[in-house]
Amino acid sequence: MKNIFFTLLIFLLGIVGFAQNNKKETLFTINDKPYYTDDFSRVYKKNLNLVKDDSQKNLDNYLDLYVGYKLKVAKAKQLGLDNEDKYKAELKSYRTQLAKNYLNDSKVTDELVNEAYNRTTEEVKASHILILVEQNATPADTLKAYNKLVTIKNKIDKGADFSEMAYQFSEDPSAKNNKGDLGYFSVFKMVYPFENAAYTTPVGKVSNIFRTRFGYHILKVEDKRENRGDVQVKHIMLLLPKGADKATADKVEQNIIDISKKIKQGESFEELAKQLSDDKSTASKGGLLQRFSSGELTSKEFEDVAFSLRKPEEVSEPFQSQFGWHIIKLVNRYPIKSFEDSKIELENRIKNDVRSVKITNFLHEKLRKKYSVQRNNELYNAIAKTVTDSVYSNKWKQPQNVKPFETTLLTINTDKKVSGVAFLQYIAAQQKGKLQTKPVGNLVAELYENFVNNELVTYYDDNLETEFPEFHYVMEEYRDGLLLFDLMEKQIWDKAKNDSIGLQQFYNTNKNKYMWKNRYKLDIYSSTDKAAIEKARKYLKKGKSIDYIKEKLNTNDKITIITKSGQFEEDYEAIPELQIKKKGITDVAQKGNYYFVANVAEVLPSQPKTIDECKGKLVSDYQQYLEENWVSDLKKEFNVNINTAVFEKVKKELQL
Repeated sequence: MKNIFFTLLIFLLGIVGFAQNNKKETLFTINDKPYYTDDFSRVYKKNLNLVKDDSQKNLDNYLDLYVGYKLKVAKAKQLGLDNEDKYKAELKSYRTQLAKNYLNDSKVTDELVNEAYNRTTEEVKASHILILVEQNATPADTLKAYNKLVTIKNKIDKGADFSEMAYQFSEDPSAKNNKGDLGYFSVFKMVYPFENAAYTTPVGKVSNIFRTRFGYHILKVEDKRENRGDVQVKHIMLLLPKGADKATADKVEQNIIDISKKIKQGESFEELAKQLSDDKSTASKGGLLQRFSSGELTSKEFEDVAFSLRKPEEVSEPFQSQFGWHIIKLVNRYPIKSFEDSKIELENRIKNDVRSVKITNFLHEKLRKKYSVQRNNELYNAIAKTVTDSVYSNKWKQPQNVKPFETTLLTINTDKKVSGVAFLQYIAAQQKGKLQTKPVGNLVAELYENFVNNELVTYYDDNLETEFPEFHYVMEEYRDGLLLFDLMEKQIWDKAKNDSIGLQQFYNTNKNKYMWKNRYKLDIYSSTDKAAIEKARKYLKKGKSIDYIKEKLNTNDKITIITKSGQFEEDYEAIPELQIKKKGITDVAQKGNYYFVANVAEVLPSQPKTIDECKGKLVSDYQQYLEENWVSDLKKEFNVNINTAVFEKVKKELQL
């Protein structure tokens, strides 16, 4: 619900790309609090091409919406919702996410995006040998692991078989089964140093030794191939319920085999999908799925079969996934996405990947040039003397008397003062990471530089609202939007869900809006063979069962009749053509190339749905009803004054 709410809020507020107008006048007041013309104009202009409802482009209507929005925010603040811990935490979380866009350098990011995109065009097949060593291992253990891999690589360089060396010596547990073979992979599938080695080593060659967080590696590139790109298919799916017994599983399997045979007999894949596929979201479209690439679906089996089809119109054999049984028809294959289509996705992935360290380092360099940094050398030397070798075993303690260290150690841009105590605390926290730089004087110097980098980023982050007006506007709008969401949840949405009496009254008043169409409980038989359907009708007249009819008509390994049973509304598939008037056996009807007959067990006339049957739509409508009345009440509760003359001036400016 929150995602939907904020999507709608963006349309109302246009929270990105602001261009502030220096001229502003009071457009309206709420309890004497002024709201200005520049904000109203900015939001309206941003939304003008986004809203589809012409009534919202009308300035009078838009002002009414805008005032209503500000009234709700005023009510939220009146109730103190902006002081709640949950609100503060979520606002802080949002600001952290938004600030990330300002903490990443575009030049370095672009270089990494270009590199990642170039690698998406290719998949690498490689084998590797790993010698494990922890990131914080002692120099002796690190050297031992490195030398062990040097010995192995020397044997390979002299002609030893890579896969056999992997089987004998690799400390990757999977090597005993796959001899180090990792199969094909592409960008972001491996840790960044491993990916770099794979993409920069020629086919048939062995890489230099390199290190990751797991230890030391060498790899051999076995092959490189083009990325498979995207594919679009149609499918027919028969669900197999979890925990289904053997009889049920066998029945589902037989049904998919029957459908496959009908397709091979020349019947329309799309028509069979409409009639029989259990994927309701695609059945009406002949089973058509959106195009997808490797790794996008939750079923590897489905992807592998889809990518195995080479020519449009090619149809797979039935196959099983974790969801049930499928048949796939290829619509088209597509090359990998263009750079422009991939750019945003790649940027987001890079920000969450170890390669983002490059971006962080560049930011540190930029901030050291942007801001002045001064160190109190006397205090720094005093702190350095307190740090002993016990820091390497996580046993170092800060001085008991910290008063001498409470003065300023670091000054950033004259206005940010950081005490020596803060640096002592930083050192204490860092020793938990098994520090290695020696001697201890060098370690303190290294930690201080990292400490300065952290403080510079914090200072920059704290001043984003001052340095970037658009950041300030976005945060202001989000503060109000988050308040509005909390208010709506408490006063409208929760009430609509929990007010059973009010919901019942609303339902009673609007019952005619929640109607079932005419429905029929029936078995429906379909075939492209009119004679077969007519035979099926004769059997039905004699009271024969579905199994009997299928046994008689689906002979010689040929599927002539397909059936579907259940309760359906009057516009389902071929029901309009059947012209059902009463219970019993219908006449034969035709739709396209198919013939149908139905055995109608029950006719259910149009009638109101029960509250449970229309609960989702009913609650949504009730929420809207409550909100419309609530805004009217807020206008009575708060004193709203609109400056009509100013608004007329704004209208003229916006309508030019």
